[in-house]
Amino acid sequence: MTHPAHTDEELSFLTHTGNLVRFAARFGPDEEVPGRPGRLARTATLGLDWTVRQYRVAPGDPHAHAALEREAAAAVALERRYGRERFGEVFTRVVGYSLDAPEPFVLYRIAGGDPLTAHGGALGAADQQQILAQLVLAVRLLEEAGLVHRALAPDSVRWDGRHVRLAEPHAALRAGEPREAFGAAPWASPEQRRGTGTADPRDDLWSVAQLGYFLAAGRPDRGEGPPADLAGFRGLAALDHGGAFAPQAAGRPAPAELMRLLNVPDPLAATAGGPDPLGRGRAEYDAQIARKRARLGLDRPPPPPEPAARPRWFGRLAPARQPAPPAAPPAPPPAPAAQATSPERLCPHCLLPVAFDPSRLVAIGPTGERVPLDLSGEIAPARLRDLLRTAYQPCPHADEDTLHELPAPYLTNGRPLTIALVGSSGVGKTHLLAAMLGEVEQGGLEPYGLKCLPLNPDTHRTFLRERVQSLQQGRELGRTGQQAFARFADGLLVTGRGPTRPVVFFDLAGEDLAQDGEVTRFLTGVDAFVFVVDPLRALRLPSLDPVRALNGLRRRDLGDEAFTTVLNRVPRDHGPYVAAPAVVALNKSDLVRVEPTVDRWLGRTLPPAYRPDEVRAESRDVHAFVAKHASPAWLRPFDDCARCTLHFVAATGGQARDDRFPHGVRPRRVLAPLLSIFAMCGLLPGADPGEAGI
Repeated sequence: MTHPAHTDEELSFLTHTGNLVRFAARFGPDEEVPGRPGRLARTATLGLDWTVRQYRVAPGDPHAHAALEREAAAAVALERRYGRERFGEVFTRVVGYSLDAPEPFVLYRIAGGDPLTAHGGALGAADQQQILAQLVLAVRLLEEAGLVHRALAPDSVRWDGRHVRLAEPHAALRAGEPREAFGAAPWASPEQRRGTGTADPRDDLWSVAQLGYFLAAGRPDRGEGPPADLAGFRGLAALDHGGAFAPQAAGRPAPAELMRLLNVPDPLAATAGGPDPLGRGRAEYDAQIARKRARLGLDRPPPPPEPAARPRWFGRLAPARQPAPPAAPPAPPPAPAAQATSPERLCPHCLLPVAFDPSRLVAIGPTGERVPLDLSGEIAPARLRDLLRTAYQPCPHADEDTLHELPAPYLTNGRPLTIALVGSSGVGKTHLLAAMLGEVEQGGLEPYGLKCLPLNPDTHRTFLRERVQSLQQGRELGRTGQQAFARFADGLLVTGRGPTRPVVFFDLAGEDLAQDGEVTRFLTGVDAFVFVVDPLRALRLPSLDPVRALNGLRRRDLGDEAFTTVLNRVPRDHGPYVAAPAVVALNKSDLVRVEPTVDRWLGRTLPPAYRPDEVRAESRDVHAFVAKHASPAWLRPFDDCARCTLHFVAATGGQARDDRFPHGVRPRRVLAPLLSIFAMCGLLPGADPGEAGI
C-alpha cells in the first residue's frame, strides 16, 4: 500500500461538526506506524501551508477499517466535548475524517514536543509533577467522555516543556466494553495485556503510574505491581498511597480521587451533571412508557393476598399457619398437534384457516411442477419426517390468480410467528433481513438458547444463495420487486421457550407497503413488525447531506409513508395501541457512527444473554437521538405500538459504489431487533414476554 509522494489532489472530509470541506492537498511519503497494523501515516499539506497528519487504511481490511471507525468516533467525541477548552490541548486534536473514502482516513493536527522516551530520568521534580498532573487530568477527561485511551506509553505521550500531548486515540475503547488484549509491559495494565474483564478508566491510571516511575527512575519497571524501590521516589508518594500501581483496576483510585491526592484542581467538578443534550428525548421516552404501562394496567402492583381469619382455641388465637410452599409453575404446553387444525393456524398470505391434510401434500420438482405425495402406505418414521421437511400443502382458499402453498412444517409445529419488515423502498429492508439470516445461519442465536432450522430447505437454500451469500461477497442487493400477492421471503423453525414454532419473514417492496391495496391485506394478521428507519431520510445532520446528494435523496419531515399505511391498517386491540409487538431499527447507523450516542451502542457487540435493562437503555437512547435530530413522525411506530423496542443497527457497515461495497460488508447488531421480537412473542428463554418492550 506504499505510494510515492504526490501533489495537487483534492481531499474531501468531514469536520468534527459534520461539515464537508474540500482542500487542495499535497502528501508526503508513507510511513509504517508501529503498533497500528493495517495503517499508514503521512503528512498532508492542505491549501497553501496547513500541514496535518493523515492515518489511513487500505480497502479490504475490515479489522483495520473497524479500528479506524472507532478511533474517529473517539477523536470526534473528545473534540466536540473539549475542543474549546484550554485543557483540551492535552489531546492530539482531530481535523477531520472520511470513513467512506476509497482509503478511509483520519486527519490530526501535528503535535509539538518530544516523546517522553527522551525525558526518562532527565527532568526535574517540578516538570515531573506537572506531567503527572496533566496525565491524570487527561484520564479524568477521557473518563467523563466514557473512553479509555489504552495506549499511554513513553513513545505515545509528548512533552513540550509546558504541555502534555496524548497520541491519537487509535486503541480507545468505550468504558465497560470487553477489554481487547493490547499493549506491552509495563505500560499496559496486566488485565489489559491479557484482554480480561471490561475496559476501565483506571486502566489508564496504571499507565500514568508507570510513566511517572519511568520519569523519576529513568528506567521502566517490570509492570506486575508496585516497583520494588518505589519508596525511594518521594514524588511518587501520592501514586503509591493512592494505589495507582495496584495490579487490578479495582484496587486503583478513581481519576478524580487521584487528582485530589496530587492536589490537582478538577475542571469538571463544577460542571458535573451538566445539561444532557438528549435529556428531553429521554424524558419523553420515560413518559411514554409510563403512559403505556398505565393504559395496559402494568403499573399496578398485584394485590396482596388477603389474610385468612385465624380460629380461636379456648379464647386465644390459634398459632399462625406457616405459608404453604409456592405452587409449582405450570408445565409448558405440549407440542400442539391439535393446533394444526385450530383457527389460529392461518395461512399467512390469505389469512384464512388451513388444516393439515396429509392427503393433499405435494413436492415441488426442479422445474416447478407439483408432484403429489402419497403417504398412505407404511413409511418408516425417519423417512416420513424427511418427506415432510420438503413437502408443501396447497392452500385450499387459493384461486388461479393467487396459487400458493404452505410448507408442511408450517402446519405441523407450534403457533406460527409472522414478521414483516416495513419501510419505503431503499431503506435497506432486504439488506437487513439478509444480514439477520446470515448471522442466524452462523449460529448467532444459539447463545440465547435458540435453535434454528430451515422451514423449507429448498427455499432457504435459495434465499441464502441469492441474498445472504451475495451480500457477504460485497454485492449490493437489488431492490425488492413489487408483487401482486404477498409471499414471505424465507422461514425458520425456531426452538426456544415452549414448542418449536415456524417463523416467517415478509419483505415487500416499499411501493407495495405504501399502497393500501390487496397486497397489504396480509398485514392484519402479522404477528410482529420491524420498522426500518433510514437516517438519510430522517435525520437533520449536516454530515449526511453529501451522502443524500450522492444518492439523490431528501429528508422527509412527514416520516415514512409505509409506516403510516401499515399503522393505519393493522388492528388495535389495546385501545389506542397496535397489539402486535414491534421494533424500530435505525438502519445504516454506521453513517452516524461518530455521534457519541450511536457509537456507545454500535461500537459494542451484543451481550451473550438477553438483558432487558440494556435493551430498555438502548431504546431510550435511540428514541432520544431520533427525537433530537428528526421530526416526531419518525417515532410514530413507538407511539402507536403497545410494546416496542428501538435499536441502532447497520446491515452493511458502509456505502455501496457501483453495486458493490468496496470495504466489504460488516453487519453490526442486526440480531438485536430479532431477539427483542422473540422476547416479546414468548420464544426467547429466560425473557418475560409480559415485560419485554415496555
